[in-house]
Amino acid sequence: MQEKEMIEFVVIVESSADARTATKLADRILVQKIDWLEPEMLQHLFQWSGLEAGTENSCWKNINQIIDNFQQSLGFRPPRYLGHRKDGALKADGAAAIKIINLVRFIQKTRQIKAVLLIRDLDNQPQRREGIEQARSEHINRQPKLEIIIGTADRMREAWVLNGFIPSNQEETRILEEIETKLNFDPCKDSHRLRSNSFEEPDRIRNPKVVVKELTGGRMQREQQCWEETSLEYLRQKGDRTGLTAYIDEIEARLIPIILSD
Repeated sequence: MQEKEMIEFVVIVESSADARTATKLADRILVQKIDWLEPEMLQHLFQWSGLEAGTENSCWKNINQIIDNFQQSLGFRPPRYLGHRKDGALKADGAAAIKIINLVRFIQKTRQIKAVLLIRDLDNQPQRREGIEQARSEHINRQPKLEIIIGTADRMREAWVLNGFIPSNQEETRILEEIETKLNFDPCKDSHRLRSNSFEEPDRIRNPKVVVKELTGGRMQREQQCWEETSLEYLRQKGDRTGLTAYIDEIEARLIPIILSD
């Protein structure tokens, strides 16, 4: 019975790494901003969930299959979608976001879902965020109440990791300086400028995934320190052009009131 009554925040991501980054950041923001909240209390207040019961997150690429499963097993009937609105057609990801929100509203009948986090890499497509914002604007005042939180990494999650990277020893300092010399800019301060997808020379050093691997030695534990241990103030300062600062603002404005009101 206790599990059914637990507040849930549904997390939509591209990968489990995205989920770990987004939820840990949110946990840290809640603990920092709510005076009485301690880290060990979080698990008793809410749980991070996927669309399907018993999951921790759901992936964008699986949304249509998940919707089909709900239609077949639980009788979900998604509203007919025409793709047009008063102010024009939905932009990229807008239609998918509306599908997700409609499904969440159906699930709200049996689960205490208070918010949905839509976490997305922009991948040089700013219209992705615009489409998700369109979807949110359509549902923002509908009942039952559902907070819709948007986190868009420009260009990808690794840019947020770089925002939080601070060299911890001489070797990391040396590697960072070498990369900075090749780029002619600081890849941590200006990670939004890393626009390449290539893993081949000469463009590989402009791929944020490559830079993260070089700086962390490919160690996930070292990578995690960038968002788990770097101060939130530092992340806010460095992340103003990667979408990280905007995400922190979204958590503060939309998730904190849920915890306080409950």
